[in-house]
Amino acid sequence: MSHHQQHEHEHEHPTVTTHHHAIKDIFSPHSHDSADSIDNGLESSAAGIRAVKVSLLVLGMTAVAQIIVVFISGSVALGADTIHNFADALTAVPLWTAFALGTKAATRRYTYGFGRVEDLAGVFVVAMIALSAFVAGYEAVMRFFHPQPVEHVGWVALAGLLGFIGNEWVAVYRIRVGRRIGSAALVADGLHARTDGFTSLAVLFAAAGVALGFPLADPIIGLVITVAILAVLRTAIRDVFRRLLDGVDPRLVDAAEAALAARADVRSVRSLRMRWIGHHLHAEAELDVDPTLSLSLAHRIAHDAEHDLTHAVPKLATALIHAYPAD
Repeated sequence: MSHHQQHEHEHEHPTVTTHHHAIKDIFSPHSHDSADSIDNGLESSAAGIRAVKVSLLVLGMTAVAQIIVVFISGSVALGADTIHNFADALTAVPLWTAFALGTKAATRRYTYGFGRVEDLAGVFVVAMIALSAFVAGYEAVMRFFHPQPVEHVGWVALAGLLGFIGNEWVAVYRIRVGRRIGSAALVADGLHARTDGFTSLAVLFAAAGVALGFPLADPIIGLVITVAILAVLRTAIRDVFRRLLDGVDPRLVDAAEAALAARADVRSVRSLRMRWIGHHLHAEAELDVDPTLSLSLAHRIAHDAEHDLTHAVPKLATALIHAYPAD
């Protein structure tokens, strides 16, 4: 059976494992360190800013709709949740700033440019997700010991549904764009929107439980949502702190080494280092070449190898190649 036929066969007969991965991807989307859709720095930053703008608009419309429901229902608790969602939406502002700063040219002080500002924005987003988990868990525990009646159940359920739809749409959009441009911070912000959607979904399910005569549904679902937020938090921490520690997908390193080693004039790849700065990769490599070559020929090999590397590895912005005489 060919690879193509096997691929089609897998799609025709979905397994339990396939559904398991689909559910897992909601809480922990597969991390792709690179994307091959947008390679230009200015275009990728513009795409990131556009994603932030659109998501802020959608979340703003969602918040306005929830505020209308608050005025109609008079629910104080729902009003507090709406304010919380609106405040969380503002986490996109530092990310917007980071994308804008990332387009600035390097200076004599910041010789690598300002791409690392994006990682700092990612840390801020991770902190907000952690805060959301703490608040959700605290509220759930407090309602176990101090139950509060839920009034205007129908309106509360409607507001929860609106909040979930708006936040999940924004989450999917941010994560998709973040993957395209290679931005871990934007993906983390998408996961943050997903946690807000979980909170709104908890409001919907809790209202349904109360309507069915089970008031403890409110704190129980609150605890379940807290666990879900913690799962999302783990993914966000993984992606953002890998960037801070210069972590790179090993498959990118393998592709880079293969591209360099494939050259006939390269004896071996002595070393290779790669790192992310913002949403672009930078590489440094040391190659062993024929020791009898002239300096100009060794330089030419290094230059050609750099050209091959930038075409073999998506999102690679610069590569510094050194050619050494082989022992």
